[in-house]
Amino acid sequence: MTNPEKDERSALIQIAIEARKKAYVPYSHYPVGAALLTKSGKIFTGANIENAAFPVTICAERTAIFKAVSEGELELEAIAVVTKNGGTPCGSCRQVMAEFNPELKIYIANEKGELVQETQLKDILPGYFGPKSLVP
Repeated sequence: MTNPEKDERSALIQIAIEARKKAYVPYSHYPVGAALLTKSGKIFTGANIENAAFPVTICAERTAIFKAVSEGELELEAIAVVTKNGGTPCGSCRQVMAEFNPELKIYIANEKGELVQETQLKDILPGYFGPKSLVP
């Protein structure tokens, strides 16, 4: 008997491992890969892309999300993030995730594909500022 959620998690982690290979990290040498699953079943990948002007660097998670949104996919289900040591998404990435789904499943894995943490966005960004925060 298969476990659909475990299969989803494993597949996303493997795709994120492959995406990580495309990272452009000449400064930090810390490649990150992300694989984002949308409600429609499409998967969007991302890798971090650094720039000598550090503030314009973009994280793998935001790359994947922006790719999805630019293709009209606004309903995000789950994201796998793979780093060397299982690092978690930064605050900017968490805020972008909150824009689309505070219930987003997040799978954090190390470069060997080992699951380090499984969580939901609302648990790692409590009190997030989202679209409802702008409604009077």
